[in-house]
Amino acid sequence: MPVAQSHLEQFEPMAKLSLGRRIELADLVYAEKVNKDIDPLRMNITKAAQSIYLLKGDLELTLFNDKKINLRAGSPAAKFPINNSGKVKETKTLTDVAIMRVDTDLLDIMMTWDQISDSKPAPANKAEVKQTEQERSTADWMKDTQIFSAYNLQKGIFSHLPAVNVEEMFKRMTSIDVTAGQVIMQQGGVGDYYYLIQSGTAVVSRVVDSGQPPVILAELKQGRAFGEDALISEAKRNATVTMKTDGKLLRLNKTDFVELLKAPLITQINMPQAQQKVAEGAVWIDARLPSEYEDEHIAGAINIPLNEVRQHAGSLDKSKTYIVYCQTGRRSAAAAFVLTQCGVNAVVLAGGTRNNH
Repeated sequence: MPVAQSHLEQFEPMAKLSLGRRIELADLVYAEKVNKDIDPLRMNITKAAQSIYLLKGDLELTLFNDKKINLRAGSPAAKFPINNSGKVKETKTLTDVAIMRVDTDLLDIMMTWDQISDSKPAPANKAEVKQTEQERSTADWMKDTQIFSAYNLQKGIFSHLPAVNVEEMFKRMTSIDVTAGQVIMQQGGVGDYYYLIQSGTAVVSRVVDSGQPPVILAELKQGRAFGEDALISEAKRNATVTMKTDGKLLRLNKTDFVELLKAPLITQINMPQAQQKVAEGAVWIDARLPSEYEDEHIAGAINIPLNEVRQHAGSLDKSKTYIVYCQTGRRSAAAAFVLTQCGVNAVVLAGGTRNNH
């Protein structure tokens, strides 16, 4: 059964996603009916980790301590996935129910990018802050699902790019004015820049037969990107890009592009190592949203959501070690990278809580 994006607003943490992300996610999740006396947890026929939400009906949860809990759709507890706390051993439908399955990694990627784009800056000093000349903010770009689509974030070029590096990417980009008819990239040329179209329209063409006119492959409008293939593969440009109209481009040179694709150096530790550090005075930081923290968290952890890390970094004790975690390790890695930039000694729980129950 299809799922409307408005339905996603009823569940955590999807309710906190930007509208564009919810619309995109709604096309990538599905709901299904499950008959009475069935365990939905055993119905996952894919190898991908899934977060399962109860949409309709009543469900019995059996915890690993053999305690049984009844869960009803629409209740406060049903806002959260039934299988992400690590406490549920099995489930059984008490009535015919409807459930929704969401790819856990996909959801975490979307949460990471949304939180990074909404990241609150450190408290400003009295010095005048120079205004950016870019027409679109970093947050606008990151929430553009044409460039940073779910597919690109999972499998495309940006799957190699730590979300926290995007802010630096935009800092290093330069803006250039372009005119109609101007050739930006030439087929067979050497890859030198990665481009984002800030305004205007460009045409992508390729010469297939030297005796024939170029074949038009695509028309790229505002918000689209091009040029990454040659930078990654070290191959020659495989197409020509020509401006169809006047416009403005943002471009990033090859050296910066390659550097920013490299994962930041973040120290990761396993659970036994983390527990030893805590015994020695280290502090847990939960980088998820407050709603996720309230639902389940490691004892003694403080909650600093990823999008608030810069704001709170200055109040942390620089003499302590902080062990940052989230469900998968993705948001915590981004948070630890930001904290490290702020001079805080931060390490990451490898694999997140999902792999350390």
